[in-house]
Amino acid sequence: MSESLHPTAPVQPAPGTVPVDEPDLTNAELVQLRVRVIALENMVIALLANAPPSQQALAREMASYISPRPGYTPHALTLHAAGQMRSLVDRADRFQPTQTN
Repeated sequence: MSESLHPTAPVQPAPGTVPVDEPDLTNAELVQLRVRVIALENMVIALLANAPPSQQALAREMASYISPRPGYTPHALTLHAAGQMRSLVDRADRFQPTQTN
């Protein structure tokens, strides 16, 4: 795996910017970040569960926009992110309110 694809590889500053030395996250900060991501995922699922089908379709379509375009090299993290987006919509389907007549 090349260094630029490794999730812990240092981010290169944009041309013309001054690099900033930021301390590594502590274990407590990483745990808190994980908790927040889990909470956000569940909030998205809750919102998508009550969303109209057109909104769910839009969320699925957005996943395809971050997938590699023809002729470009697939990036593992991008592919995984697109899959996670689709998974959130699929998980929301399980919580769709049932129609009663």
